[in-house]
Amino acid sequence: MMDTKELKKKCDIIRIDAIKMTTKAESGHPSSCLSCVEIIGVLILDMMKIDPAYPNKADRDRFILSKGHAAPTYYSALSLRGFIPREELGSLRDINSRLQGHPDMNKTPGVDFSTGSLGMGLSVANGMALACRLDNLSPNIFVLMGDGELQEGQVWEAAMTSAHYNLSNVVAIVDRNMLQCDDNTESIMSLEPLDEKFRSFGWEVFEVDGHNVGALQNVLRKACEVTNKPSLVIAHTKKGKGVSCMEGKNNWHGKPLLSEQYEEAIRECSL
Repeated sequence: MMDTKELKKKCDIIRIDAIKMTTKAESGHPSSCLSCVEIIGVLILDMMKIDPAYPNKADRDRFILSKGHAAPTYYSALSLRGFIPREELGSLRDINSRLQGHPDMNKTPGVDFSTGSLGMGLSVANGMALACRLDNLSPNIFVLMGDGELQEGQVWEAAMTSAHYNLSNVVAIVDRNMLQCDDNTESIMSLEPLDEKFRSFGWEVFEVDGHNVGALQNVLRKACEVTNKPSLVIAHTKKGKGVSCMEGKNNWHGKPLLSEQYEEAIRECSL
């Protein structure tokens, strides 16, 4: 397990990278990126058995960023793990760049599945787990979903499937920042009691502070140790975490920082 202090420093780099990338591109979803920095950082940099020299190794762990609009956070973590050159991060959303607004498995090393259409990730994780089972492999398959995404019916069909087939190597994480594009999730379509709903579907459920690196390290390891059922980690987060002008506000969804806000955001995330 990576030293927690060192991992936190790397997550700080990811947060700054996401701000820089979306500001330079003048597009993207910075607030959605910032809520899942620690989740993706812990997974890519510490938890997952992956190797940039062999990105398609059969027994590697898999990660599906179902909330694909948070791709800059994913790209930054992959760069710190050695899959992408650091200098390539500045090409986000450029024509012909490998780093598009949503992950592309055909272009970007380390990306296991192309995402962007919300609600699909858990179904894909199930398919991967079942395919690996046929090959007598049991890698960890992590899928990160947004909480607004859980309003998609396909998610609940997939949740039934995971439990029915006892896919214990499927670990789903919900970025529970309570906000979606238009409003609070509970105003749009209430998800609560989210933990009880997943338990009723046959899942093991954990809850954690999604910005506490040490707590994430511990709870994700516990989730990977569960047998005979899939695991859900409800990670309580703040949209726009670390940048005061956007933290906990939904009106920053899909809107990059302006130049005058950028310097202050970098300063706050560098403290």
